[in-house]
Amino acid sequence: MDFLPNLERETAARLAALGFELVELRRGGSARRPQLQVRVERLGSGVDRRVTVDDCALVSRALEAWLDEAGLGGGRYVLEVSSPGLDRPLRRAEEWRRFAGRSADVLVPAMGGRFRVRIGAVSDDPEPAVELEFPKGDRRTLMLSEIKEARLAIEW
Repeated sequence: MDFLPNLERETAARLAALGFELVELRRGGSARRPQLQVRVERLGSGVDRRVTVDDCALVSRALEAWLDEAGLGGGRYVLEVSSPGLDRPLRRAEEWRRFAGRSADVLVPAMGGRFRVRIGAVSDDPEPAVELEFPKGDRRTLMLSEIKEARLAIEW
């Protein structure tokens, strides 16, 4: 399928037209039975950005129509649409900015592993970077490109 290389971009555009933002797109399954996991969030900067079951159904119907038309997996695909959850991934600078002050679990290979950190200030010059407070109060500014994986931490 020629649309697969652009799947994330095309999905994000369709979601934006519905008033949602693509947070995460995971592909799995097989060529005969592809599986797509789509995590969405409402567009905008309002405090109440919660995604409801009705929102997921709306997004699912819209994406199914497009995927059926494109012939993904001969119509034998599995589509899962949900909110990003409490431990949502952090990738773009604006996501890091929005959750400043919160805790995150990060994987930084150059530092040797995973850490629970507090998110500080975010800058974009010359490339996106975030100040992180590590355990014992150690503060470091890392380029987002140095962080292999990051998710909001669930604090109970």
